[in-house]
Amino acid sequence: MPTLLRHGLLAILLATLLGALPATTAGAATAAEIDARVQAALARLHGEVKGSEAVTSKAAGVLVFPEVLKAGFVIAGEGGEGALRVGGANAGYYTIFSGSVGFQAGGQKRDIIIAFMDADSLKKFQASDGWKAGVDGSVTLIDVGAGAAIDVTKIKQPIVGFMVGQKGLMAGVSIDGSKITKVKK
Repeated sequence: MPTLLRHGLLAILLATLLGALPATTAGAATAAEIDARVQAALARLHGEVKGSEAVTSKAAGVLVFPEVLKAGFVIAGEGGEGALRVGGANAGYYTIFSGSVGFQAGGQKRDIIIAFMDADSLKKFQASDGWKAGVDGSVTLIDVGAGAAIDVTKIKQPIVGFMVGQKGLMAGVSIDGSKITKVKK
């Protein structure tokens, strides 16, 4: 297949895929709807991951993206809306989006929670015009086995992340390359 035709087909496939992402990625959710989803995502995190409540309470800020949808076949897209919580209060609304090309197929819905463990990492995030995971800040994903608990005293990374409530099947768990942008609600 000629390169130009192959690239054109990939562009059409990506556009179709991105059009299939939920309306929340297009900013359709109200502030109240996002706030309710954020609370539900934090409750899922605290219910599923022992010790996570100590992590989120110790963090300088917690960025929560509830019900992020990832879908694709060779080309994948992921997107959703969320809120930054500082001191238990809302400090702004954000979108997350990433796209990738490679061997992948499936769909998945999950909550992504990013905890800024120190004031400096939170300040850099809030000052950014558009923050990219893995570029502007390295996010260490916390992976605990069934029945295990997190020991907050052993967390030394400035930014840690959790993925919970996964529904569906999609290989490749990472948020590197995800673009996070502040939005007005």
